[in-house]
Amino acid sequence: MTTSSHPYTTGDAGIPAASDEHSLTVGPDGPIVLHDHYLVEKMAQFNRERVPERVVHAKGGGAFGVFEVTGDVGELTRAKVFQQGTTTPVLVRFSTVAGDLGSADTVRDPRGFSVKFYTEEGNYDLVGNNTPVFFIRDPQKFQDFIHSQKRRADNHLRDNDMQWDFWTLSPESAHQVTILMSDRGTPRSWRHQNGYGSHTFMWVNGAGERVWVKYHFTTDQGIESFTDAEAKQVAAEDPDAHLRDLHESIARGDHPSWTLKVQVMPFEDATSYRFNPFDLTKVWPHGDYPLVTVGRLTLDRNPSSYFAEIEQAAFEPSNMVPGIGPSPDKMLLGRMLSYPDAHRYRIGTNYLQLPVNRPRSPVHSYNRDGSMRYDNPGDPVYAPNSYGGAAADPGRFGAAPGWEASGEIVRAAYSLHAEDDDFGQAGALYRDVLGGPERERLAANIVGHASSGVTKAIRARVVEYWRQVDPSLGDVVERGLGGS
Repeated sequence: MTTSSHPYTTGDAGIPAASDEHSLTVGPDGPIVLHDHYLVEKMAQFNRERVPERVVHAKGGGAFGVFEVTGDVGELTRAKVFQQGTTTPVLVRFSTVAGDLGSADTVRDPRGFSVKFYTEEGNYDLVGNNTPVFFIRDPQKFQDFIHSQKRRADNHLRDNDMQWDFWTLSPESAHQVTILMSDRGTPRSWRHQNGYGSHTFMWVNGAGERVWVKYHFTTDQGIESFTDAEAKQVAAEDPDAHLRDLHESIARGDHPSWTLKVQVMPFEDATSYRFNPFDLTKVWPHGDYPLVTVGRLTLDRNPSSYFAEIEQAAFEPSNMVPGIGPSPDKMLLGRMLSYPDAHRYRIGTNYLQLPVNRPRSPVHSYNRDGSMRYDNPGDPVYAPNSYGGAAADPGRFGAAPGWEASGEIVRAAYSLHAEDDDFGQAGALYRDVLGGPERERLAANIVGHASSGVTKAIRARVVEYWRQVDPSLGDVVERGLGGS
């Protein structure tokens, strides 16, 4: 029985429910009748509560906030979201990469760091990680890489042997694997880590002048990490530790923030730079291209429905507003196709009509119909037309951001630059960035990981892999693995 202080239960069509407790039966002890449509609706809806989990970045959480531009980069890009004084609503989703939906937050893994800017020119999605590089540089290898980090086909277990087999056969992975095996591989919380766009992007200003940029979100809370032992202990005690930490910090008014900075490379520098600036396994040294402050990202509101606002959130690198464009980064170009395709499979062809994904700016599209379409414009249904329908405005979008390319259609690596190699930056990270205790923990983490279920032949390759990063590190790993 309801009272004035409680709403009455209804079905999804808004029809009042007769009971929350009893099915419709033939007498108190008889069978349930098929025409108890309220019961059927509840059971059918329950069976369909879960959409397919993300193939990667399945486990995560997020929150809403604002991005405020505090720097002056208007001479570098015409994108309104980055004009001085602008404030833009944002959604940020954090995640692990390889784990399943029920995996622990503190496992050793990169963390996804995706930002959706709800700009007046449409959604701008910056889909990155908490690392400035990645394991591979060509999308041809992405599916194989992820398969090697997931589960075996025979016993459905994750397997370190698969991981090291792939990594040691893919030397370009060395920089990212060094970061992964360091303290940065087990951040203390999502609040205590940096975020990166990782890829190289293009900015275009009002005069059509182009530069290359890399995005860095530096945490205002400071970098904090777990040791390997601490991360495993927290995983056992609270698998949702990062999700809980973010929600509780925002709920108590402790709003996490990050300062957005960019590295800027003159457009002409790319062809002659000492290594390929579009290679996702490389960073640009700050001494060559210093950080320039753009603004501040603050998260101040928790989602009211995790499923509606986080699980169904769709980020895609192809969402770039006027003044921002892609680069020749092959991984970025591949992701621009892959992400929207994944969303159409996972949450439906009209995923951009969901409130969390819907732009805050006007939408005038000729895309129509499909499952769960609820906002179909009227006629005309085609372009060009003579009946007042929307028409493209090249001046509003500006010149398409692009670059010159020539040559035969080939399957090949990037053209070589003077200092291109796979192990140099990983070695510099080990020798010049990590302190003594951090180097010791890195070696211990490598040995611990490569000792668990990794075959003797692949352990020998592991040693050589790390010896190419740094000979002394390879020696330590060899001793730790018992001569491999």
